[in-house]
Amino acid sequence: MKKLFYAALFLGAFVFANPANAQINVSFNIGVQPNWGPVGYDYARYYYIPEIDVYYDVSNRYYHYYDGRRWARQRSLPGRYGHVDLYRTYKVVINDSNPWRNHRSYYDRYHRYSRNYSQVNLRDGRGNNKYYKDREKHYRKMEKERNKYHKKMDKHYRKHRGRD
Repeated sequence: MKKLFYAALFLGAFVFANPANAQINVSFNIGVQPNWGPVGYDYARYYYIPEIDVYYDVSNRYYHYYDGRRWARQRSLPGRYGHVDLYRTYKVVINDSNPWRNHRSYYDRYHRYSRNYSQVNLRDGRGNNKYYKDREKHYRKMEKERNKYHKKMDKHYRKHRGRD
């Protein structure tokens, strides 16, 4: 009787058991990022644009801006921001949820970049422009110089390591 009970229990465990489900969620939103977004980020939840104090929600494509007494959101920028060239202005990648809740902190930290136009955007940074070609050439040159220096130092070390 005991054996029958354990056999039934064992069979019941197999019938009612759920298979283990493992899920890995890796999020890349490279294709979703606008062409005017900054280069070098695999993932960006929001862009903060310090020149106009606006947040851009990358995945939902909304602009969040302060409208008098509250934060508003729209698919396009209001007319008062028409003078801003999003390809030239500086953008800060922020991966917090609802970054406007900490707006004072972001404003204090990044407002000095409001007139900085040196940031490369995705449209211009696809790898086929002069900036990237020059940068790649520069790094190859620096790597050669570094290797030459290390080779020289290794030779010097081997020559003098036996002396005291």
